[in-house]
Amino acid sequence: MAIEGADIIKAAGLLGAGLSMGLGAIGPGVGEGMAAAKACEAIGRNPKEAGLLTRTMLVGQAVSESTGIYSLVIALLLLFVV
Repeated sequence: MAIEGADIIKAAGLLGAGLSMGLGAIGPGVGEGMAAAKACEAIGRNPKEAGLLTRTMLVGQAVSESTGIYSLVIALLLLFVV
């Protein structure tokens, strides 16, 4: 059984999809965790502004999560198009 070029391309696509999701999830995960930690610290210092801080934190986390969603799109393209 010989390995053909199409098999190598499919294997590279699967490997790329895994790497895309693995590495693409690290940044948003760390960033969102740091944002939540800093928001908790800020609420602890100034509880009266909890609503504003929570809204701002959630908007920041949504922007941060967009990079994870982009990596998901790339992974899906590699899985189903290649």
